[in-house]
Amino acid sequence: MAGYLEKYGAGEERREKITKRIVLLVVALLVVGGLVYSIFHNYPEEHQAKRFFDFLKARNYQSAYALWGCTAEKPCRDYPFTEFMKDWGPDVSPVNDFDVLDGESCGSGVIVDVDAGKAGDKKLWVERSTRILGFPPYERCPQGNRLHDFWRNIRYRLHGRPIPPEGS
Repeated sequence: MAGYLEKYGAGEERREKITKRIVLLVVALLVVGGLVYSIFHNYPEEHQAKRFFDFLKARNYQSAYALWGCTAEKPCRDYPFTEFMKDWGPDVSPVNDFDVLDGESCGSGVIVDVDAGKAGDKKLWVERSTRILGFPPYERCPQGNRLHDFWRNIRYRLHGRPIPPEGS
């Protein structure tokens, strides 16, 4: 009988161990998945802003203008190429070096914050569905986002930049 009592409950302990491992694995996957999502959620829009500044750096203004949904053949009614050059041309904002700092989801688009070196900090609006660029309708998304602010502060620290005050 002593052998039976020694084995009694061994299956239950094994089941508990397996259950704990499964629960820890699920929690770890959720945490990693959440981190990956929050880091790469705005990647396509940030990449589009990077392409825009790559074109400006290469002084390929027609291609940069095309990212606004405008071409020489079909210029934008409210933003002709002459106005574009006044805003982004080499005389106004020469881009030699830049760094995409942050992308904040806001409604149907993303507000992308870019450090354009000597040209200063620039913000662009990238529409999610079309990836067309524009000027942001506001400085920061009005509904705010605490998780975004947390990651923004980490990114600014990694870039050695001062953290902007809340609401900016």
